[in-house]
Amino acid sequence: MSASAYAHGLDKNPANHVPLTPLAFLDRTADIYPQRAAIVHGAFRQTWAETRERCYRLASALVGLGIQAGDTVSIIAPNTPAMLEAHFGVPLSGAVLNAINCRLDAEGVAFILRHGECKLLLVDREFAPLVTAALQGMASPPRVIDINDHLAPEGPTIGETDYESLLATGDPAFAGRWPTDEWSPIALNYTSGTTGDPKGVVPSHRGTYLMSLLQMTNWPLPRAPVYLWTLPMFHANGWCFTWAITAAAGTHVCLRKVTAANVFAAIAEHDVDHFCAAPIVLAGIASTPQTERPQLARRVRVLTAGSPPPATVLEAVDAMGFDVDHVFGITEVSGTPVSCAWQEDWTALPPDEQARVKARQGVRAAGLEQLRVANADTLEAVPANGAASGEILFRGNTVMMGYLKNPGATAAAFAGGWFHTGDIAVVHPDGYLQITDRSKDIIISGGENISSVEVEEVLYRFPGVLSAAVVAQPDQKWGEVPCAFVELKQDVAPVSEAEVIAFCRERLAHFKSPRRVVFGELPKTATGKIQKFLLREQAGSREAIAAPRGNV
Repeated sequence: MSASAYAHGLDKNPANHVPLTPLAFLDRTADIYPQRAAIVHGAFRQTWAETRERCYRLASALVGLGIQAGDTVSIIAPNTPAMLEAHFGVPLSGAVLNAINCRLDAEGVAFILRHGECKLLLVDREFAPLVTAALQGMASPPRVIDINDHLAPEGPTIGETDYESLLATGDPAFAGRWPTDEWSPIALNYTSGTTGDPKGVVPSHRGTYLMSLLQMTNWPLPRAPVYLWTLPMFHANGWCFTWAITAAAGTHVCLRKVTAANVFAAIAEHDVDHFCAAPIVLAGIASTPQTERPQLARRVRVLTAGSPPPATVLEAVDAMGFDVDHVFGITEVSGTPVSCAWQEDWTALPPDEQARVKARQGVRAAGLEQLRVANADTLEAVPANGAASGEILFRGNTVMMGYLKNPGATAAAFAGGWFHTGDIAVVHPDGYLQITDRSKDIIISGGENISSVEVEEVLYRFPGVLSAAVVAQPDQKWGEVPCAFVELKQDVAPVSEAEVIAFCRERLAHFKSPRRVVFGELPKTATGKIQKFLLREQAGSREAIAAPRGNV
């Protein structure tokens, strides 16, 4: 048979080609497990049948308000039932969901609303004052709907109606506006602002569908997981776990405020078995006094990403009963397609050595087509020797469509046919990669490159350190030298700058040790990433001068 025979009679048709979208997970779970708990929020419980009805009511009500396919509908809320429902209801109306970081200032929120051309904004009442300030001065402010979450603090009424009243106008039998092309936007996610230059990341229905399945298989999720929302849903749609937990017919346990005490309480009350958390959340759990640590009824699985987690923190939480998997991702790929896949022979290693290997970012998941650590200009892969560094590059179907209204940034991100993450890493002989820095965070002192991550890892070993960050500060002789910012745990005795520097010099080459130590609370994004651009400004680094702070 000739190869040309396959070119005829095998065309795509409605029976064999349906646009991929994670929205379909809702119907499947509600059909099969209608009475299973879908959402838990304090004493509130909601089944999957009820959740489906509310999501379709929301979609229908938005259409009734005049929302058109391709319009942007924004939401400002913590991890609540309304935020989860919006992840289905808004795109089911044909609109693009824009979940906004609720920890931004009014100027940052206003920038996103303008740039994303928001047509309608759902607002949790706790953030009504923030939104009021953001809307002032906008030439064409969006329509506003109040969300009166029962666990929210009191706040003013600023919308034309409230969320429940809006849903009451919707039709639960609404068919939904489904994508006719899977290469169409499902969401608009702005970068977190660690560099001070937010961009509107546009993921597709196809990419988020595949990332949802990747998350289910790469962790992997069991049947009906009980998932605690410590990761903000506004951060890359909760790494697509908004849709993945739904596909697994799990239970979404909402959490308005993330503290170690609230995490422990939710685990005990709702029998939580999974959650995602930034290293800063794990650090808070690890620093919980022994007398305030309840005994876990069973081990709880945790996925961590964001910044490289200190090995000391990983070792501490493992001893407390948390099984931590370290992953790496970025908003532009909708989640975390790289993970430190566990090798059986690592189990025989001492705990501190296990924590050290677990701190590496790892290898690509099966759902990511290509991963390379390479010279950013030549695209030539670095040798796997644990020393040569390069930029992490991705190719795959979960990579974003591009940056909204920013063709220059999109072209730069996709230079050479690869997505450039901006993260610098080495590849170890076993093929596992390990991030050494962001490209902006490399410190060049006397012609020598210093990894801020390496210095931070030592700082985390200093007794009493909760968070640490290292940036460059100018130096007349060396060009620049490391400057350390340190946040101490509560109730820790005062520590001197000289003590910290001496501690580092015992463990690092002297040129890598901080020349200055600044104590105090470190600025962080809502996902726990330390905002180094603010620290660079404080230290007067070349990066702060070369790249002044943006709108958010």
